[in-house]
Amino acid sequence: MLSKSQVSLLKSLQQKKFRREHSLFVVEGLKSVSEFMTSSYAIQTIYHTPAASSKLYQLSKKINFQEITATELEKISSLTTPQEVLAVIRIPEWPALDNKQLLKKFTLVLDGVQDPGNMGTIIRTADWFGIQHIICSQDTVDVYNPKVVQATMGSLARINVHYADLTKLLPQLNLPLLGAMLDGENIYATDLGNEGLIVMGNEGNGLRADIQQLINKKITIPRIGQAESLNVAIATALFCSEISRKRLQ
Repeated sequence: MLSKSQVSLLKSLQQKKFRREHSLFVVEGLKSVSEFMTSSYAIQTIYHTPAASSKLYQLSKKINFQEITATELEKISSLTTPQEVLAVIRIPEWPALDNKQLLKKFTLVLDGVQDPGNMGTIIRTADWFGIQHIICSQDTVDVYNPKVVQATMGSLARINVHYADLTKLLPQLNLPLLGAMLDGENIYATDLGNEGLIVMGNEGNGLRADIQQLINKKITIPRIGQAESLNVAIATALFCSEISRKRLQ
């Protein structure tokens, strides 16, 4: 049975300030939780209904499990239709990025991406294409927002997401900066090299001016139809796909 203090804590983790205060976040659903159970993340507790017991215990018996009722799960879930499993996981402290970690590979940089669904999709895309790190501006949506975590479908367990002042960090990394911009070179006819930072901008405003000044090469996905712009998550997927295609040639 859940105590009032447990319910209060778990519900508070839906807000960023309490996630940061307690260094905890929530993951819901058997598939997503199972991804974190086999990752480097430290799981504090997994709450589950009786129906999920056998599935979870097959994966691990070393984790702190607490069986609760479906009614109790509804009280702590952020989902309209709660699933059978909810995990409370410790927010990791990633070591500071340096140039050596990013050499000979591509890394995503997000400048002011705000939509949780877009953020979650970008993380899944990075996981699909083997991108290990995502660097975010400090005003990018919190990666541990429940909507972001849900949208990643467990891929967050394999991606290191860093928040930083981009104007200070990016020059220090000393890597090519490829900016997604409407007036850029055709991505399908451009030599992208074998390493660099792929910089994607805000959904409505694109890259802010001080970030544009740092870009070494402007890149665009050529428009054939009449749409004003591409969704940032879709554009990121196309960038990652083209980089992957050229590497496999």
